[in-house]
Amino acid sequence: MPDTRATPPRRRLDLPRLGRPRFELDPDGFARFSERIARFLGTGRFLAIQTVLVLIWIALNLFAVGLRWDPYPFILLNLAFSTQAAYAAPLILLAQNRQADRDRVSLEEDRARAERTKADTEYLARELAAVRIAVGEVVTRDYLRGEFDKLCDRLGSPPPPERRGARLSRRADG
Repeated sequence: MPDTRATPPRRRLDLPRLGRPRFELDPDGFARFSERIARFLGTGRFLAIQTVLVLIWIALNLFAVGLRWDPYPFILLNLAFSTQAAYAAPLILLAQNRQADRDRVSLEEDRARAERTKADTEYLARELAAVRIAVGEVVTRDYLRGEFDKLCDRLGSPPPPERRGARLSRRADG
């Protein structure tokens, strides 16, 4: 019975490689990671942990005679702080640059939204003015009643019974 398992294709030695396999680092992933580190460096938890570690380091090097790996001037501790600062500063700068980029995009979106809102407001103001002008030209009920009363007076005919009370009250007012 023949072996039906899939065998990996053999690399041909007579053909050159298409390219070397490269190690690719996702720049956005690294930037996100550095932002998390920068955020952690600015917390009280980090300061508390670092303070406890420094106190343990100093106590062990002062009081534990057999464990003195870094005697009094604590040069190794200073070297550790320098190394930490050398890495922390660029990480914090990278996080600040990413935040500045996000702020810039947000500002551009806010400006575009403000321009659209301004244009919409100006359009609505023009429409409202047009409606006011159009309403000013519309015949109102009081105007129509006044014209009807004038016409009745010219013709010498009395107004209809439902209008007589309104006509007398208007004459008493005026």
